[in-house]
Formats: sequence, structure tokens, C-alpha cells
Amino acid sequence: MTLELRNSPDPSLMSRIGRQVRLAFGLMVLAVPLSGCGTGALWDKYFAKEETFVDEPADKLYNEGLYLMNKKGDRKSAMKKFEEVDRQHPYSEWARKSLLMSAYAAYENGDYDECISSANRYVALHPGSPDAAYAQYLIAASNFDQIPDVSRDQGRTEKSIAALEEVIRKYPTSEYASSAKRKIEAARDQLAGKEMTVGRYYMDKKDYTAAINRFKVVVTQYQTTRHVEEALARLTEAYMAIGIVGEAQTAAAVLGHNFPDSRWYKDAYNLVKSGGVEPAANKDSWMTRAFKKVGLG
Repeated sequence: MTLELRNSPDPSLMSRIGRQVRLAFGLMVLAVPLSGCGTGALWDKYFAKEETFVDEPADKLYNEGLYLMNKKGDRKSAMKKFEEVDRQHPYSEWARKSLLMSAYAAYENGDYDECISSANRYVALHPGSPDAAYAQYLIAASNFDQIPDVSRDQGRTEKSIAALEEVIRKYPTSEYASSAKRKIEAARDQLAGKEMTVGRYYMDKKDYTAAINRFKVVVTQYQTTRHVEEALARLTEAYMAIGIVGEAQTAAAVLGHNFPDSRWYKDAYNLVKSGGVEPAANKDSWMTRAFKKVGLG
């Protein structure tokens, strides 16, 4: 009996242990549903090491962009590197260079709208930069490279000419001005070709008045294009068809005076001869005045 009493647990000790066990169990039970509500994620976030964003050096990003573009031919990735320079170091000289290179990479990749956007931004931010002329030229070239064939609307061609003229107006002594002039001539030739296409359509329909109006545009606005010889020959044909022989004679005469070796002159000459007359320029005709205005008659 004495032994049993000596080995019996202390009632007060057991009471304290019981309370601790119940408290621990209660906390455990409470933790279970909380963990299902994302408490684990909260704890992870609390104890996780704080992450910090470290900017990369501007020259490193820029050179990586050059490497991707020139060595790897990966213009898309190069553009991202150049854009990152502008994002991380917006007021640096590297950002200015990167903006221009981003425009160039977009142009080379055929992303013309992206090129125009970047180049426009460059011109707006750095109008006095030595490279502003090139940025302006990229805008014009992007429009020029999107000129459609003559069967389609030529709004893009007119936009291209306006952008190219802007290069010449703003930077007349730059190396890009002469290239812009050549592109303008090509674009004007395209517009003249469109007028000729429509004019021939009306000729086939025997709508000679409508055809004359189209060929007149070529003669008055696009004398320096390759289409003007055919336009004068077609005018000879159209005027003969509606019986305005004097204007037909003038068209043939102006054609022969300015382009004596043209195959189109031979056709025009034979056409008026078949009507019993010779080519003869009326000095008061709009055709004579049009060519004198540009020194071609």
C-alpha cells in the first residue's frame, strides 16, 4: 500500500500536463484548417528572403542587343534588349542609341509599324541629334517598302512620298537626302503607273473622255516618269477616236519633240498620218504648256 502510494502520479503535476496537452492539441486543430486557407504560403512568404531587382549595366544590354542582331540574326530578341536599356536607363546616352537601334532592328525584321513608332519617338526626343536624319529616313523607308502594286489603292505610296520629302526638307545636306530623292522618283513612277492602268481600262471600255483625264494626270504631274511617253501616245489615240484632231496632233508632236527615238512616237506618228495630218504642236494646248513648264518642250 505504501509502495503504491509512493509510485502514484502527483495530482497537481498531472493537472498541469493535462492543460498543456489540451492547449497543444487545440492549436494543432486550429492550424489544420488555416493551412488549407493558404497559411503555408503566407508563412513561406514571411520567412522567404526578400528578392531585389538588380539593373544590368546599360552598355552590357546594348552590346548584347548588337550581338543578337548582327551575330545571331535574332532581331526580335535584339529589340527586347534595346528596349530594356530604355526601360532601365531611360536618361542615358545608351538609351538614345538603343532607341535608334530598336527602330533599325524592327525595319530589318519587316516590323514597319514598330519601326515607324520607335523612329518617330527618336525624332521627337532627339531632334538635334546627328542621327535624327537617319531616324527620319527609316520612317520614310518603312512606308516606301510597303508600297503596293498598281492594281491596289496607292494611299501608302502618297504617304511614302510625304515622308521622303520630309527627309529632304529637314536634312537637305544629309547623306539620306539623295537616297530619298531616288525613292521619290520610284514612288512617283508608281503613282503614274496607277493612272495608266486606269486609263487603259477606260480605253478598252471606249470611254475616251475618262481615259484622257487619267493620261492628262500623267502628263501634267509625272513628266519625269517612264510612263509619260505612253501617256502621250494614248492621248493621241484617244483624241483621234473622238475627233479632236488638233489635240491628237499636239500630243504626237510633243512626244516626238521630247522623245524622238521612242517606239511610242512611231505609233503616234503613224496614227495621225493615217488621219491625213502631221504631228503639229499647238502652243496654246495644255500639253505644250505642261512640258514647257518643266523645260521638256
